[in-house]
Amino acid sequence: MNGFEKQVKQILSEQGWKFLRSAKGSHEYWGKPGHKPITVPHGCKSRMTANAIMKQAKIDYKF
Repeated sequence: MNGFEKQVKQILSEQGWKFLRSAKGSHEYWGKPGHKPITVPHGCKSRMTANAIMKQAKIDYKF
């Protein structure tokens, strides 16, 4: 895994987010009770994408 994928998934897990299922293409759905599901791309190489995922998950974390 290159980029930020491993770090993003680790932070999501620590904050209570769970892997729900594979999504279309190379993405995964992650969910948490009381929140809308979010998608996480495999091989997330962009810092901007990683920060956008954190923002969607309402996690105050910047890469």
